[in-house]
Amino acid sequence: NTEACGWDGGDCIEFNEKYPGCDVYSTSNIGDGECGGGDYNTQECGWDGGDCIEFNEKYPECDVDSPSNIGDGECDVGDYNTEACGWDGGDCVVEGYPDCHDFFPFQPNQVGDGTCDGGESNTEACGW
Repeated sequence: NTEACGWDGGDCIEFNEKYPGCDVYSTSNIGDGECGGGDYNTQECGWDGGDCIEFNEKYPECDVDSPSNIGDGECDVGDYNTEACGWDGGDCVVEGYPDCHDFFPFQPNQVGDGTCDGGESNTEACGW
């Protein structure tokens, strides 16, 4: 998708007109129904062709590589398990223990599973 290659032999002209300044590896991912992170979730790329608008409204300060992992039912650690990302869209929140979620490695199913895991899970916030 360069001028020297004739915008992929003309295949990218419509894309470039719709998303000027959008420089991504796979243009077919734009507007594919899944919010992609990084360069896809930018103003130039139309917030991934509109796929990331709802995500950005819900988590305006959440900057992760795979926004589709937020709220997918699995607790992802690191940048996902932060207040800005809603503790991974709620995946890292332990029912009954709203302050038990922000340590590594964290898996909600370990809290109250009959095993004393120790460390940061052995706190008042996590119900000892």
